Amino acid sequence: MTKRILIFSLAYHPHVGGAEIAIKEITDRLSDFEFHVVTLRFSRHDKKEEKLGNVMVHRVPAVFGMGHFAYLSKIFFVVGAARKAQKLHTEKKFGAVWAMMTFMLFPTLVARLLGLRAPYVVTLQDGDPFEYVFERWYIRPFVPLLTYGFKHANMVTTISIHLSGWAKRLGYSKEVVIIPNGFNAKGFDSKKWFSIVGEQTQERVAYWRNQHDLEIVPKTVMLITTSRLVEKNAIDTVIRAVALLPQEVHFAIFGKGEKEKELRGLVNTLRLQDRVHFCGEIKNTAVAYALRASDIFVRPSRSEGMGNSFIEAMAAGVPVIATQVGGIGDFLFDPTRNPGVEPTGFAVDSDSPEQIAKRVQYILEHHKEVERVVQNAKCMVEEKYSWDTIAHDMQEKVFEPLVYNIQI
Repeated sequence: MTKRILIFSLAYHPHVGGAEIAIKEITDRLSDFEFHVVTLRFSRHDKKEEKLGNVMVHRVPAVFGMGHFAYLSKIFFVVGAARKAQKLHTEKKFGAVWAMMTFMLFPTLVARLLGLRAPYVVTLQDGDPFEYVFERWYIRPFVPLLTYGFKHANMVTTISIHLSGWAKRLGYSKEVVIIPNGFNAKGFDSKKWFSIVGEQTQERVAYWRNQHDLEIVPKTVMLITTSRLVEKNAIDTVIRAVALLPQEVHFAIFGKGEKEKELRGLVNTLRLQDRVHFCGEIKNTAVAYALRASDIFVRPSRSEGMGNSFIEAMAAGVPVIATQVGGIGDFLFDPTRNPGVEPTGFAVDSDSPEQIAKRVQYILEHHKEVERVVQNAKCMVEEKYSWDTIAHDMQEKVFEPLVYNIQI
């Protein structure tokens, strides 16, 4: 049986999010397999075909471009991707198909109608609420088809316990394989949590002075988030919390998104222009540096599939304040809310700036207790969330059973 795997992914490098990073990190570590990805060609600068790492990338043109009619291009991608996959299958004879994200079930099923009858696995990585994902106007009419796809999937994987419930709701009756996303350990191994009232490192001062001309003095307490500026990530709640905290507490926001204008308006209304800093998007290679130069990571998500940003903050040795919604509850255990479990972070309720402010104050006043939580979290992510471990699990629990028709 061939060890060739076909991947359907709406986007792929250089257009990356958590799912695309996961594909590359996993495939780069599985040299025994041959991977092909069929994806959307977002820009004329994207090559129609190219080899990236251990993946041969095949891009399908966006019929209506990626402007105002982007949704139509994504819908037409289903047919174009299925036809491309069937053509590739005639030559390559794929041993299995991997649909990355729910939407990729559509080209998977159409390709099966065209003759690509290999076993298939669906991976759920969604961060938005279930209702948002499946009740959008252009998805709702096709939910029965998605349900059919889940019922007949050979396997479903999710990145959290929370998302495994989605598969059940959509008709999947077998055991769901839970394999989280990981983090790239490079750059995350030299952080020791900064003592807020003690000495600050030169690295910390230099970093913030170089960010948009921010003159952050050494004794400043810097909250940080690395987040898309969208409703689910609740950056507005953190901004409201800053207004309740002392003047030396600042908040650095790394990310862009549809809520930026609204968030800037909130900052102006609360007169926090000197303490809340919009730092724009950050390259993946710079995330560890930004985290090491900060004091507390805060993201009180309203929904979350898993949340790689939390894992990265823990790996960098930064205390984390978050809700326990969705997949966050798989790894963030609070000292008071989760008795009997080694704590790894500090939990708050959704939409509660008061609780965030209290958690920040607690972290600033209880260094010894916080150091223990930070160390627990760092050890946990190093043990459970390395890409080497995750790639091994994908090979052993997913790809080999599919390709060799092993019952799990």
